Amino acid sequence: MRIDIITLFPEMCEAVLSESIIGRARKNDAVEIHCHQLRDFAFDKHRRVDDAPYGGGMGMLMMAEPIALCFENICEQVGTRPHFIYMSPKGRVVNQQVVRELTGEYENICILCGHYEGVDQRVLDRLIDEELSIGDYVLTGGELPAVVLADALCRMLPGVLSSDECFELESHYGGLLEYPQYTRPEVWREEAVPQVLMSGHHANIEKWRREQAICETARRRPDMLENAPLSDKERAFVAEIMQTENQDQ
Repeated sequence: MRIDIITLFPEMCEAVLSESIIGRARKNDAVEIHCHQLRDFAFDKHRRVDDAPYGGGMGMLMMAEPIALCFENICEQVGTRPHFIYMSPKGRVVNQQVVRELTGEYENICILCGHYEGVDQRVLDRLIDEELSIGDYVLTGGELPAVVLADALCRMLPGVLSSDECFELESHYGGLLEYPQYTRPEVWREEAVPQVLMSGHHANIEKWRREQAICETARRRPDMLENAPLSDKERAFVAEIMQTENQDQ
């Protein structure tokens, strides 16, 4: 997959996406990421990419033409039109299912980072394929959401993590939150690791982990259980958990 990010602060994005797992994946060519300085496509010596909005109001608005020129340049580099995403608090909220959809459908993705009061509506109408949000709150710019999305996409790609299990067993991927995990020492401040994890009995361990994942989800995010892939027996188990929770309150 190739990911292109259009931003006023490419160094900000590079600082995160060049480190740790994603940084290593880029060096190993498991994923290709390019951060583009939008001001390189401005018209004047001051490299302005914003102007006052028609009709008045607070703040400035990102102009359409620099964005269009930058995107067209990316299309030429890639050799095809990438799926163009605008990070916006108006967009649908990103979850693991959205990430799976994007990695499954597109080889090339371009992300536009907004700033100021946003971008000229004509860019959204003519160029943007979809708007995405990382949550119901507003940030000072689209760089952090773009980096979050890029990270979530990259870790789903072959060769980025050591194996598919690294993300398939995590929270949200399979519709449940992840089970609790423990490491050395076996006893820490008089609290011991659950004995089943020390047993070496793989079937019992997997059963315990599945039950704990269901419990965690029922207690923390019961809204997720409606669409979770549960058997009839597991749904009865959930009902018992919820009944116990209600009695304890």
